[in-house]
Amino acid sequence: MPKTASEQNQAHVLDAFDTLFNKRVYQAAEKFLSPHYVRHSAHIAPGREGLFNLIKGIPPTLKYEPGAIVAEKDFVIVHERFSGIGRPVNWIAADILRIKDGILIEHWDVSQDEATQEQSTSSCPVFGDEFPK
Repeated sequence: MPKTASEQNQAHVLDAFDTLFNKRVYQAAEKFLSPHYVRHSAHIAPGREGLFNLIKGIPPTLKYEPGAIVAEKDFVIVHERFSGIGRPVNWIAADILRIKDGILIEHWDVSQDEATQEQSTSSCPVFGDEFPK
């Protein structure tokens, strides 16, 4: 049975992020990102080169883990964890991506440090079912 456009977009984002963050195959990642890729991010330089340069500056221990993912029409939102980033704590992020014709063309994100159980006022982990060890 053929996938819906939303399901195709979800799969496309997951493949793109795995290729970029976990495999770090930049040439292959280029096919997922428009040459005119727009990033609405205060902490990353513009375009796909800004994203590639950010990742190149993160230690090779970087691990990307997707969590919840939702899609509607041309938009996909992924809740995720970035560990092994060379910081004392992991990053938890929600990436919002706009896709056109199978290409990521625009991106917004929100991120926070992953809280330990002791730091969490809600007593709930911010990613997954367990607090980081």
